[in-house]
Amino acid sequence: MDDQVFLYPRPILPATSSTRPAGKTEAKIQGPSFDKVLDKELQQGSELRFSKHALSRMESRGIQLTSDAMRRLEQAVRTVDAKGSRDSLVLLDQTAMVVSVKNNTVVTVVDQDSLKGNVFTNIDSAIIA
Repeated sequence: MDDQVFLYPRPILPATSSTRPAGKTEAKIQGPSFDKVLDKELQQGSELRFSKHALSRMESRGIQLTSDAMRRLEQAVRTVDAKGSRDSLVLLDQTAMVVSVKNNTVVTVVDQDSLKGNVFTNIDSAIIA
């Protein structure tokens, strides 16, 4: 006896609108679109941040940065980033700042009075802004 059983699988078809329950409509998602959220995140990623340590040093030493100084600092960070630096010493007017370029964060700030005798370690570049 030659009893062979053949199974023919059913083909997989794309879902059609007939699979939705009748009378249901798609709900619109509220909120910003994906491209707007992505643009916002990319812009935030390009902003230069200050660590808590850097902020406390600035406050204790009375260091304030003008908008022009911030612009020059950000430009200096972009310049050393383009050169492949990861941690840089930025000399800006009467202050020195150690910046983690890869994290886009100012790690510490030193004023002119505290510069004498300071040794900056773990940097791979320096720039005068």
